[in-house]
Amino acid sequence: MRIYLFILIFSWTVVGAEDKASVILVTGAPGNEEYKKIFGEWTTQWKDAAGKGEAKFSEAVHAKEKNQKETLAELIQAELNQSKSPLWLVLIGHGTFDGKKAKFNLQGPDVSAADLKEWLKDCKRPLAIINCASSSSPFMNALSGENRVIITATRSGFERNFCRLGGFLAKAIGDLEADIDKDGQTSLLEAWLAASRYSAEFYKNENRLSPEHPLLDDNGDGKGTPPDWFRGIRVTKKSEDPKLLPDGLRTHQLHLIPSEEERKLSATQRAERDALDIELAKLRATKELMEEKIYYSELEKLLQKIGRIYFLEEGQAK
Repeated sequence: MRIYLFILIFSWTVVGAEDKASVILVTGAPGNEEYKKIFGEWTTQWKDAAGKGEAKFSEAVHAKEKNQKETLAELIQAELNQSKSPLWLVLIGHGTFDGKKAKFNLQGPDVSAADLKEWLKDCKRPLAIINCASSSSPFMNALSGENRVIITATRSGFERNFCRLGGFLAKAIGDLEADIDKDGQTSLLEAWLAASRYSAEFYKNENRLSPEHPLLDDNGDGKGTPPDWFRGIRVTKKSEDPKLLPDGLRTHQLHLIPSEEERKLSATQRAERDALDIELAKLRATKELMEEKIYYSELEKLLQKIGRIYFLEEGQAK
C-alpha cells in the first residue's frame, strides 16, 4: 500500500512539473538610471504574469561568482528537457549590430544571436524567444525554426534606438483587455498585436517617426510578419511559399496565464490539441485543391480527434 501511494504521489509530481511553462527573463545592462527604472518595471510585470500563470520563473542575473552570460547559459541548459510545456525566453534591454553580428547587452560579456542558437539547438520543447531590444531583428534569422515563436522589436539590425515594445508587451501579456477572441485568456499573439498597436500610437501621438518595427515568426521561414498584416488574429496576406502556413498560428497557442478551461487540460492534451489545430489549418489551406467530399471527410476526422480531447477532459473532471 505504501509503495502504491509513493508511486501515485510521484506520478502526480511528474505530471505537475510537466504542465508548468518555464520563463527565463534577462534584464540586460540598462546604461543609465532612467532605463534601469524602466526595465525594472517591465521585469516586475513579467514576473507577476508568470506567477499568475503558475509558470516556473527564473531570472538571469549578474553575480560575483558568475557573470550574467554564464548564468543565462546555465538556466537555458537546465530547461532543455522533453517537457511538452513551452519555454519562454524574454530579453529586456538594449541591443547592438555591427553589420554582421547582433548582440544583446548584458552586465559583463554580451550574448549574441549565435550564442543563443548554439545553446538552444537541442531544445525540443515549444519555444518562445521575445527580444524586446533595439537591433533585435537578426536574432529572428538566427533562431527561427520548427515549433518556435520568435518576436523582435525591430525589422532591421540597424534600428538601433531604444524600443518601447517591451513595455507595452509586458503589460499586455497579463491583461485580458488584449484578448481579441474573448476566450478568457490573452495569447502571446494577442499581446504582441496589442503592444505593437500601443507602440505605433505612442510615436504618432508624439509626432515622431517610429524607430522600431516589430516582427513575429512562427512558421520557421525566418522572415517574420509585421502586425499590420493581421486582421484580428488572422494574417490577411499569403506567404510567398504556398507550402508554409502564415505566421501567428503557433503564437496564438501560447498563453502565459491560461484560462480556467485551459488549465483543465494536461500538457499532453494541450500539445495534442495544438498539433491537431495546425493540421486543421493546413487542411483548410489546401481546400481549393481537394475534392469536396475528400476535404469534408478529412475535416470531420480532425474535428472528431479534437473533440475527443475535450470529451476526455470533461470525463476526468467528473
